[in-house]
Amino acid sequence: MLCASCEGRNKGICSTLDCHQLHELVRSSRKSAVEGGAALLGEAERIDRYANILSGVVKLTKTLSDGRQQIVGHQFAPDFLGRPFRAESQLNAEAATEVVLCSFPREAIERMMQESPELERRLYKQALDELDEARDWMVTLGRKTASEKIASLLLMFARHAEPSGKAGRNFARFDLPLTRADIADFLGLTIETVSRQLTRLRNDKIICIENNRLIIVPDLRRLNARAGN
Repeated sequence: MLCASCEGRNKGICSTLDCHQLHELVRSSRKSAVEGGAALLGEAERIDRYANILSGVVKLTKTLSDGRQQIVGHQFAPDFLGRPFRAESQLNAEAATEVVLCSFPREAIERMMQESPELERRLYKQALDELDEARDWMVTLGRKTASEKIASLLLMFARHAEPSGKAGRNFARFDLPLTRADIADFLGLTIETVSRQLTRLRNDKIICIENNRLIIVPDLRRLNARAGN
């Protein structure tokens, strides 16, 4: 079966399904890879399919009446992309990096949610985690300094980076999924401030930056301290 070799089989919503449910889902599932910058879902767009994020980072934005957009969140593997029991999307979803998705019909997932308490519980937990993260970002955006904001954002990406395989790891390595302009937009800073704070973190040896995109954090505890946590 296709699911047996899928990287998302043992994480995310698929980990809550039994063999019969997986077999039913795989018949209508579709795996796809999209390039960074591609639109995945538009605001007010009808939701026909949901998806598991298998790899990559998804950027969520909200559009104002005058056309301006605000980044309101990010999703990572193995997050579930889409809002169950809602006919239209309230957000725009865009691939911030190359993203691999496994998508399935809305009707199939909503039917399985009614049949499987574990699936419903998994999606409920993700919603609560996103709520907790949104509250944390309210504090970050409202009270933290520019230096702490940049460190907090890097810490979020670091914590979602691929695990090294060692328990209690204290380092991270990841490609920065946002442009300097995106970071400035999300944190309410200028591009010049973002660049200046990244340079400061590098000069203080809290991070290393290679090829203007690859971020290496040799000691997550120092980055956490710089984030004001």
